[in-house]
Amino acid sequence: MAGHSKWANIKHKKAATDAKRGKIWTRLIKEITVAARMGGSDIASNPRLRLAVEKAADANMPKDNVTRAIQRGSGELEGVNYEEVRYEGYGIGGAAIIVDCLTDNRVRTVAEVRHAFSKFGGNMGTEGSVAFMFKHTGQFLFAPGVDEDKLMEAALEAGADDVMADEEGGFEVLCDPHAFSAVKEALEAAGFKAEVAEVIMKPATETVFTGEDAVKMQKLLDALENLDDVQEVFTNAVIEE
Repeated sequence: MAGHSKWANIKHKKAATDAKRGKIWTRLIKEITVAARMGGSDIASNPRLRLAVEKAADANMPKDNVTRAIQRGSGELEGVNYEEVRYEGYGIGGAAIIVDCLTDNRVRTVAEVRHAFSKFGGNMGTEGSVAFMFKHTGQFLFAPGVDEDKLMEAALEAGADDVMADEEGGFEVLCDPHAFSAVKEALEAAGFKAEVAEVIMKPATETVFTGEDAVKMQKLLDALENLDDVQEVFTNAVIEE
């Protein structure tokens, strides 16, 4: 996201998230389960699990659901064994797309992802075909009106790598993904609550879409995001309102 579309995009994404609350819970349960399986059930020593549990709280997921997901991941309860799969491809005009999935059936998942790409004007790529255009990073977005000096001081003191202002007066704070939880806690302790706080694949460059191409690209992204096995979709496309 870039330019004047950033905050409109965030509001649009939040509205879409609220409209798909049940689907969001399902994705979070999968993520919590896998995080607990890979790093253990102790939230204090498992940053990935801690982030997933925080997201679950933000999505108003009942604590019992979270507890059961952790127990399934740690082997205390029986459950489905999900594996992580990443697919890469191209959208309208060659825009780069990364699709991260958690699945119990790779054959089903790849077929669904490939179908979505082909149906809406994109193409599946090979492993590594677009990933080099992105960087794994922690991202915090703050709305216009935040005190720049205080935010910058708090962010850099917390271990953030960079603080950038945008055209609207909002701010983006970036950090190493492994430092995400520590930076988040330090920023909140200093009184800064981000509009968006996520570990993402951030594109090195962006491609802006307007008009009919923007509509087509959004349809492709929506189709991918609506697949049951898809956890996250990252792209260098910027859809202008």
